[in-house]
Amino acid sequence: MQSINWFPGHMAKARREMTDSLKKVDAVVELVDARLPIASANPMLRELIGAKPRIVVMTRIDLADPEQTRRWQEYFRMHNTAVVAVDAKSGNGVRNILPALETAAAAKRDRDAKRGIRPRALRTMVVGIPNVGKSSLINRLAGKASTKTGDRPGITKTQQWIRLGRIELLDTPGVLWPKLEDEHGAYALAISGAIKSDVLDLQAVSAYLILWLSQHYPQVLFDRYQVSEAPSDPWVDAATAWEAVEPTLVEIAKSRGLVKSGGVPDTERSAELLVRETQTGKLGRLSFEWAPSTTDRAVDET
Repeated sequence: MQSINWFPGHMAKARREMTDSLKKVDAVVELVDARLPIASANPMLRELIGAKPRIVVMTRIDLADPEQTRRWQEYFRMHNTAVVAVDAKSGNGVRNILPALETAAAAKRDRDAKRGIRPRALRTMVVGIPNVGKSSLINRLAGKASTKTGDRPGITKTQQWIRLGRIELLDTPGVLWPKLEDEHGAYALAISGAIKSDVLDLQAVSAYLILWLSQHYPQVLFDRYQVSEAPSDPWVDAATAWEAVEPTLVEIAKSRGLVKSGGVPDTERSAELLVRETQTGKLGRLSFEWAPSTTDRAVDET
């Protein structure tokens, strides 16, 4: 797969604004999708954040594999990164964010006190890729609808400040990096819904998803669609994967009555159904990146 250029004009503007705003904030809350914590952690954001105090908030834990969420938390902590796992919809875990933020910024508070600077609200930027749940989380923290929310990328278009007592939060538009060069990360982002459906070929995304499920959650396709046997082929490329998974999509189409004229199974519609039901949690709680062993330091993306 060639690298995907993904840098619309509003995102280029958001990057410039974010760079300017970082000069005004004391700390950063970076949201990542618990189902794919590395692929959804924007390397461009990490570069911009620099040495400012930071906590990682893993969102959408209600959709993620609980065991993988636990292992990812261990992994972040092993790399000396403060991490909180939350479900913004139910509020689960949200109350842990502000204390974690205060702890991460304690050194700054101490420096200010020694210099005689009077305590003030901790100015904090909330950052993350599109559709990771920033606005929903801020609304939950604020206890009211402070920002717009939605189930598609790109709802937040401008920056806005939200006051929470001793902390001021700056909500920012979701920003993806200029190119998606990692194939596996790009497909994981597409499966999660962070990338709009017209950026990657839907059939290729569904093929990648089927192969991932067959290797990591082999029972899911049978439980949901009564698929007799999913392919166990490793991912090579989109064309090869499609050849391997097409019979599976035919079975899904038959099980759901998705047929074209003449009774031909509609694999395009079954591919769309599979991706949509995965995104909405109807296949269960799934993760699309599995955490490396906590003793393995080969992957250091924090």
